[in-house]
Amino acid sequence: MPNSSPKSNCKASNRRPTSSARKRVRSAKRQSTRATSKTTKTQRCLELMRRRKGTTIAELMAATGWQAHSVRGFLSGTVKKRMNLVVQSEKDDKGTRHYRVEKNQAAS
Repeated sequence: MPNSSPKSNCKASNRRPTSSARKRVRSAKRQSTRATSKTTKTQRCLELMRRRKGTTIAELMAATGWQAHSVRGFLSGTVKKRMNLVVQSEKDDKGTRHYRVEKNQAAS
């Protein structure tokens, strides 16, 4: 008569990994995502703003995935207040507002 205990029919591959094994996998995933993301959203925004013509809210939204109010908050809170950079705002002929930061201003 075959052994009918539940553990005898389990295969090792069907067992749930231990908590320490799950932590190692999560840690490895976090490290791999950090390594692939070389530039931060702040760096991307500043690169766009250092262009000669500057950048628009729509371009910053596309680059970061933020909503318009978040981009404006980033410009006033992070760029102006925390980084002490001067943000220049100009409207073009079409009424589109462009935001610029001078290239010689160093981010601190």
